[in-house]
Amino acid sequence: MRAEIENAIELLRTGDESSIDQALALLQSTVFSFSMRVCGHREDAEDTMQEVLLKSVPQLSKFDSPKALVVWLYKVAKNRCLMNRRKSKFAPAQELSLEELMPDRKELEQLTADGRVNPELFAIRSEQASRLREAVQKLPPPYRIVLVLRDMEGLTDEEVAEITGVRSGTVRVRVHRARLFVRKELMRTWMAGIGKKIRTPARPHRHSRPTRCKAMLAELSDYLDERLDDSLCEELELHMDGCQPCQAFVATLKATIEHCRASGGECSPSDAAKLRKELTERYYQANAALRPY
Repeated sequence: MRAEIENAIELLRTGDESSIDQALALLQSTVFSFSMRVCGHREDAEDTMQEVLLKSVPQLSKFDSPKALVVWLYKVAKNRCLMNRRKSKFAPAQELSLEELMPDRKELEQLTADGRVNPELFAIRSEQASRLREAVQKLPPPYRIVLVLRDMEGLTDEEVAEITGVRSGTVRVRVHRARLFVRKELMRTWMAGIGKKIRTPARPHRHSRPTRCKAMLAELSDYLDERLDDSLCEELELHMDGCQPCQAFVATLKATIEHCRASGGECSPSDAAKLRKELTERYYQANAALRPY
C-alpha cells in the first residue's frame, strides 16, 4: 500500500487547515502519478486526476481504513483512465502469449557469449526511464494496469485483485507476462547498444528452448516475489546453478522489476494549488453536511 495514502488519512484526522491541504496534496500526487503511468499523456492524466478527486473528496470522511481508500481511489482512477486514454497505435493484441515472451536458447546464449554472468551488466540505467515508460505504454490495458499497480504503485496482489475485479491468480499471471513484455522491450534497446539483435520468430518452435529451462522461466516471477513453494525454489536454484543462460535471464528480469519499482513519480500536475483550493472547499462542504444540527 502506498505510504502517501496512509499519511493522508492521518492528516485528515487532524482536521486543521494545513493538514487537510497536505492530505489533499498527497492524494493529488498519488492519483496523478498513477494516471500518467497508465494514460501516458499529461492532458489525459490531469483530466483523470481532476475527475477522480472531485468525485472522491466528498467521500473522504467515510474512510477510516487506508486500505479502503486505496481500493476506492485506484478503482475510480483505473476506470477513468481506461475511458480517457488515447489508443496507442503500438499496442499489441489484448492477450500476451507466454511462449512468445520468453526468450529462446539463442537469445539467452547471446547474453552469456563471454561465458560469464555479471548482473551489473544487465542493470537498467537511469537514462532509460523514457524507454521504460514507452514499454509500459505498449502493454495491453489489462496487463498495464496490473503492472503499474503491482510494481510501480507498490500494491499487493490482493489489493490489485480487488481493484481490477479479477482473481489473485489472474493478477499473478498478468504481472508475470507484463514483466516479460517490458523486459523484452528494454532488452531490444540494450542489445542494440552492444550491436546485437534479439531474434523474435513469429511462431516460436516448441523445442526452441529445453523443457527444464522453459518450466523454470514460467515460474520466475513467483520465485523473485518469494511466492514459490520451498521445494520448487530448491529445484529452480539447482537448475540455475548449472545453467548460465537461465542465470542471465534471471538477471535481466530482476533488473526490469527493480527499475519498475524504483521509477519515480511523475512531475506535478498543472494548476495543482488551484484545484486543491476547490477540493478543500468541497471537503468542508461535505463534512458540514454530515454534522447533526
